[in-house]
Amino acid sequence: MTKAKIFSGVQPSGIPTIGNYIGAMKGFVELQDQYDATYCVVNQHAITVPQDPKTLAENTRQLAALYLAMGMDPNKSTIFVQSDVPAHAQVAWMILCLTGLGELERMTQFKDKANKQESVNAGLLAYPALMVGDIILYDAEYVPVGDDQRQHIELTRNFVDRFNNRYGDLLVKPEAIIPEEGGRVMSLQDPSSKMSKSDTNAKAFISLLDPPKTIIKKVKSAMTDSLGEVNYDTEQQPAVSNLLEIYANLSGQSIDQLVQAYQGKGYGQFKGDLADLIVSTLEPIQARYQILLEGSELDDILADGAKKANKQASQTLARMEKAIGLYY
Repeated sequence: MTKAKIFSGVQPSGIPTIGNYIGAMKGFVELQDQYDATYCVVNQHAITVPQDPKTLAENTRQLAALYLAMGMDPNKSTIFVQSDVPAHAQVAWMILCLTGLGELERMTQFKDKANKQESVNAGLLAYPALMVGDIILYDAEYVPVGDDQRQHIELTRNFVDRFNNRYGDLLVKPEAIIPEEGGRVMSLQDPSSKMSKSDTNAKAFISLLDPPKTIIKKVKSAMTDSLGEVNYDTEQQPAVSNLLEIYANLSGQSIDQLVQAYQGKGYGQFKGDLADLIVSTLEPIQARYQILLEGSELDDILADGAKKANKQASQTLARMEKAIGLYY
């Protein structure tokens, strides 16, 4: 029986947070047994904002090592770096030529990032077209992503409809796979904002490479409220609800089970147990990461992944070029 295809990717813009792990990356590992999976370090997306070249190269290798340390298996998944597959940039140009300017200007992430920069490059506006290309090159039927990527999946679906209507039924229309709980992890210091590794307050996020003492300190200093009761109420107790979502996702217990377990116990024990859970989740990942970063196994896996990805992507690109008339 042929497995359905999935694709997803993460930018190498620094060490991911526990929010990135829960929102998308943890799901990558779980899904690779059910699907024909392709996972990419999308380093070309990273250059839409200024990057130090050496840091970008280091971040790319570190993220690839984290992919594998989390449990992504090159025998089950194709794991590669985006810039190793030229078809991504090539297909993005075709997508841009078939996408309205208004569609790109409406992207929430473009508006957010553009407002934070003095000078906005064209790539920042155009990068959703590259993201559409990432997905369609691998005939992905499903895309595991965080909740904040819904708009980009809709852009992809709209593009596939437009392309297929014009040129024939050549592209696969994808659907998003979004975690039911914890799909959008919020800041530990401001539950109205998404957890971000670029937050100026280091206490607001937990990095996947934070040492145990740092994790415990950050969880214990996480914002709660004056009610002193562990309840799931996103309106009245958003900070506690955020911590419950993290706990539920990492433990496999339901939020209702956790609320019952901590009735009358206050925030101290709740936070202490959550900190211990995060530490025990990340310790084996961190250990495997160090081994991968220091050896040659990582480079061999990425080279093999690039070969497999190039083969698939080139076939889709050729199909699209022929349909459009880019041949003679």
